[in-house]
Amino acid sequence: MSGDKYPKFRAAAVQAAPVFLNREATIDKVETLLAEATANGAKLVVFPESFIPCFPVWCLVQAPIDQHPLFTRLYENALDVKSDAFRKLASLAKKYNVFLSIGVTEKSDYSMGAMWNTNLLFDSNGNLVGKHRKIMPTWAEKLVHNFGDGSSLIVHETEIGKLGVLICGENTNTLARYSMVAQGEQVHISTYPPCWPTMRKSTISGGYNMKDVIHVRAASHAFEGKVFNIASSGVLDEDAINQVAGDDETLREFLKNACPAATMIVGPDGEYASEPLVGEEGIVYADIDINREIALKGVHDIVGSYQRLDIFQLHVNRTRLKPAYFSEEENGTSVPEENTNDEADVI
Repeated sequence: MSGDKYPKFRAAAVQAAPVFLNREATIDKVETLLAEATANGAKLVVFPESFIPCFPVWCLVQAPIDQHPLFTRLYENALDVKSDAFRKLASLAKKYNVFLSIGVTEKSDYSMGAMWNTNLLFDSNGNLVGKHRKIMPTWAEKLVHNFGDGSSLIVHETEIGKLGVLICGENTNTLARYSMVAQGEQVHISTYPPCWPTMRKSTISGGYNMKDVIHVRAASHAFEGKVFNIASSGVLDEDAINQVAGDDETLREFLKNACPAATMIVGPDGEYASEPLVGEEGIVYADIDINREIALKGVHDIVGSYQRLDIFQLHVNRTRLKPAYFSEEENGTSVPEENTNDEADVI
């Protein structure tokens, strides 16, 4: 048959616990899980939000005045994109010939306190395709993570399709999601924490039904955009609970009973492409056929035939923000300082 052909591949969404606040040990676990996923035919493997070195769940359940020790440990184990740890992740993507999407806490090279909730996307040659910083830390996350900016709201064209990434609460940001679809997104990656406690007393333990919330978000974006949505969540294991709770038995029990997150893959019709996994460690797989999106777009295309561009317009500011801009005098002329920012040219 003549005509263009569109990618088909197997995707894997990992649901796992990191080795809490231990960057190197967690990267070793990443390799173990990559080996398993690729042995089962995965070409794209997605890891949860802030997997390296962990999601900072303490910011939700501890008073700010008590968080300094864990904040310090998080910075010490966060990932610098110029580091050996970063290069190890790149080498793993190349070793296993796989597209690797992974959530990390990224540390700044200009401030010993600035960190971002970041998602890294490597191609199968180990090249960094994209680095997305969560544009708005959610609720108590603001005690830990800086704001990202619009410079990383980019859909990346790859051999397995056009890939976009949003982190947790960004998947409830209608304009952020629309900006992905408007760039031709075909496969959406969404990542989540192991739990999200918001209330001490509720009909739902922790006040948030994670499985239902993630399903609503994943299915909404998949159906509206006619894209595949790969949603990967973390697991809060006993070691993490013990380290966060310390001697507080009430907090320990609260975290043990907090409603766990879920991992799933949803098709462009909004239906499950695989059965969801709730709470426990494991890997969810689905076979992706980008061609499925065409007929569905023919019926309902929110950036094409079902949009009124003469009425609605979205402007996205992609300016990369820095704490300061410097220039130097050269022969009496002001010359912009050479850009040494770590992410300047990676996306």
